[in-house]
Amino acid sequence: MKKYASLRVGKSISFLVDKKAITISLILLAVSVVIFLVSAGSGEMYISPLEVAKTLFGNGSAMNEIVIYTFRLPRILVALLAGMSLAVAGAILQGMIRNPLASPDVLGITGGSAAAVVTFLTLFSDKNNSLTISIHWLPLGAFVGATVTALLVYMLAWKNGMAPLRLVLIGIAISALMQALTMLLMITGPIYRASQANVWITGSVYGASWKHVTLLAPWALILLAASWLSARKMNIQELGDELAIGAGVSLQKQRFFLLLLSTALTGGAVAFAGGIGFVGLMAPHMARRLVGSSFGALIPASALLGAILVMAADLAGRMLFAPMEIPAGVFTAAVGAPYFIYLLYKSRYA
Repeated sequence: MKKYASLRVGKSISFLVDKKAITISLILLAVSVVIFLVSAGSGEMYISPLEVAKTLFGNGSAMNEIVIYTFRLPRILVALLAGMSLAVAGAILQGMIRNPLASPDVLGITGGSAAAVVTFLTLFSDKNNSLTISIHWLPLGAFVGATVTALLVYMLAWKNGMAPLRLVLIGIAISALMQALTMLLMITGPIYRASQANVWITGSVYGASWKHVTLLAPWALILLAASWLSARKMNIQELGDELAIGAGVSLQKQRFFLLLLSTALTGGAVAFAGGIGFVGLMAPHMARRLVGSSFGALIPASALLGAILVMAADLAGRMLFAPMEIPAGVFTAAVGAPYFIYLLYKSRYA
């Protein structure tokens, strides 16, 4: 038992976590902080990480404060929160379905959420390129799109049980359908919305503002906390249906709750960062190799890796081809697509 530490939340919730997992999570946290500082200082006006840290603690110059707080910090925070949300959503799906190929984008959930966002922008825009209702409704619209898509995939894939490969194939088909619907809405909708919708399809945090941060932060942080507190439920799910039922678990209710958690996380991320692909697939796999399969450690490690992936992709998109900016989704797809092919090739389900 020396290799484990007990983490307790309140009087009734506790976790037994590997000390190695805690060490690795702290290292990942340090890496994410470094990327955060480097990203906040990178651009046409370079600011050293030390100066960025001083500015964040209120000791920077007026110019540094303007550059960091006005232009760079909002997009970095949106990238961080979106990466964490997508990664944890992928970890929940992989644990619930017991399929290593499961992720929000592979199963079409990201595509459904993006289609809902484009529908929102198309239906509630006036001739002056302004929304006729509050942008506060955007995460809810994305959540509804993600949830409807997830339920559709789940129902179509059910046939005397849930075959993992069938679920993945149905998800890919539904994802293609959602992409076609999104393209139709872009073509038939206002021309000035087509380019904005295209950003959501690819996945980018360009143009993120503090308004986006204030909307996404409470949504994402509450759901991430709920996901971590649900670690025991996910651990039981991975034991298999028969053992979970034998342990007195209400299996279908738990699955429905976990599905809602995953789709809500995906919807919030897509609403403000677009359809950034493969983060929900890669981050949980990387975390599992580093900290093991216990969700008490897997959830925070996945979240940190997701934040690192999206922040690094956004930094690469801003700096590698400057002054032109490349959407972060291009870089995550460039890494994630070969990784998905590798997993599919190695998977025992294929």
